[in-house]
Amino acid sequence: MTDPWLISGVPVTLKRSARRRTVGLQVRPGQVTLHAPQAFPTARLDALLLEKRGWVEANLNRFAAQTPAPRPFLHGETVAFLGEQLTLHFSDSVRGPERRGQTLLLPRQDEPQHLEAWTRAACLAPYRELVTGYARQLGAGAKLRHVRVSRARTRWGSCNSQGDIRLHWKLSRAPLGVLHYVALHEAAHLLELNHSPRYWAHVARIMPEWKQWRDWLRVNGHSL
Repeated sequence: MTDPWLISGVPVTLKRSARRRTVGLQVRPGQVTLHAPQAFPTARLDALLLEKRGWVEANLNRFAAQTPAPRPFLHGETVAFLGEQLTLHFSDSVRGPERRGQTLLLPRQDEPQHLEAWTRAACLAPYRELVTGYARQLGAGAKLRHVRVSRARTRWGSCNSQGDIRLHWKLSRAPLGVLHYVALHEAAHLLELNHSPRYWAHVARIMPEWKQWRDWLRVNGHSL
């Protein structure tokens, strides 16, 4: 491992204790902590982290993809949408969500549900255009069948053997580079339904910096 230790872009915090007798790994959303006895050799910690790297990455991905319960929104609060900032305005005069310029009007009750419904509808066309563009760049345009918006609990995107691709609606709140990465990630599965070196070569050919966006999602995905 390198110093400082990094796993999927997340720094590993080392906490030593004279009272501790065993080594333990703790993974939380965007956070990895390694607990060790005071005199435990650093070289053995290196080996342990290499051995447990896959387990840590899997848990970081699981936390990043979990969907928290809808929280209350505030009148005048801004939310990100496809690289823009929209100001929320609660109104008794609208029966459904309405966008007016950079303002998004929402009925005064059930604001989170109305916001999700509007976002899922509004991001479908941009998602379809984005995935279609990447499929064409990869030479896989003919393999793409449908692009749909997802609200899955554990995946940011998916692609099946029939050529159907889904992207999570909350990706519309992420930096555009993250959204583009996931769209490309799924489009590349039209060529390879795996994560082999050949698959990642397709991704890197179009987006050499893909790792930075993957790491952002693993660290910050839970905040979306």
